Amino acid sequence: MKNKEKNDENSGKLEELLERQKEAKVVRKVVAIISISILLIAVLLFGGGYLYINSALKPVDPDSKEEKKIEIPIGSGVTNISKILEDNGIIKDSRVFKYYVKFKNESGFMAGEYVMTPSMTLPQIVNSLKTGKVMQKAVFTMTIPEGQKLTEIAEIIAKHTSHKSEDILATLNDRTFIESIISQYPDLLTNDVLNPLIKYPLEGYLFPATYPFYREDPSLEEIVTVMLNKTKSVVDEYRIQIEEKQMTVHQLLTMASLIEEEATEKVDRDKISSVFYNRIDSGMPLQTDPTVLYAKGEHQEKVYYSDLEIEDPFNTYMNQGLTPGPIANAGVSSIEAALMPAETDFLYFLATPGGEVLYSKTLDEHNEKKAEHIQ
Repeated sequence: MKNKEKNDENSGKLEELLERQKEAKVVRKVVAIISISILLIAVLLFGGGYLYINSALKPVDPDSKEEKKIEIPIGSGVTNISKILEDNGIIKDSRVFKYYVKFKNESGFMAGEYVMTPSMTLPQIVNSLKTGKVMQKAVFTMTIPEGQKLTEIAEIIAKHTSHKSEDILATLNDRTFIESIISQYPDLLTNDVLNPLIKYPLEGYLFPATYPFYREDPSLEEIVTVMLNKTKSVVDEYRIQIEEKQMTVHQLLTMASLIEEEATEKVDRDKISSVFYNRIDSGMPLQTDPTVLYAKGEHQEKVYYSDLEIEDPFNTYMNQGLTPGPIANAGVSSIEAALMPAETDFLYFLATPGGEVLYSKTLDEHNEKKAEHIQ
């Protein structure tokens, strides 16, 4: 009797065990089905999302030749611009365009009436909005030469527009205006330009180039935006070198401006750059004459000994290291020289009346050349 009860008990346990195994098997199947379903959904969502975004990044119609007039109102932000472009069939998805602009860190879009086509790529659309290029003949062009100071640039702008040079300088010295510009170009402009020792915050930041304008009398903000866009595009090409040299953009443009002001057409800018870096490394003041004239604020052909004693943070005879900011706008060749100086042990250079630049390692050698070439 006891054996029978024992067998019945064992049989019950076995059945219970088999039932549990069956339930576990079912659970595993359910979990596997759910997991596979989730994975498939994720793959489909990711794949679908990728395909959608990839499609949205392409032109609406690559073969279209239809031209559409697009009006971008003054004060439009990226969100509003994206919606206008989508509503007019120039882009496929406003959200994708907005994230594209943010990812590429683009800014400085200009108001105006544009002529665009559905065949335009996103880079073409962005470039058009940044440069104000409205696919029509420029009303006028404005050339800003290399080595120009902001006061000179203001005069050039005044000649081509209704803006007066004094009003231009007043606006470009207005803190509220400069802060609004800084917010548009965080990778280019920093609070370094707000240093109270600096005479003009945007000195050295308005790139020398020939600019086309498509309005008869563009606003000063439009003009400045076009120039800053150009500066940003040039600087962005050298981001890796800037990081490797452990410089800020402000330091780069400052050094480049000193090189620009000392250089002549015949000179190797990288050698002048090496002299400046060698003097900084040696703890010597730069002692470059253009900084004295900038400190003085007057144009003159010659620097006199009395000028060298001017008390001003830009006078590199009285102060060591770089000036608080640029003293002029520099071209690409001077920017490259500031980033890639020649390897020399020169500490002095002398520009002859004929435009040749002579380099020396010692003061005695420098003075000998000065006595020989400078009367």
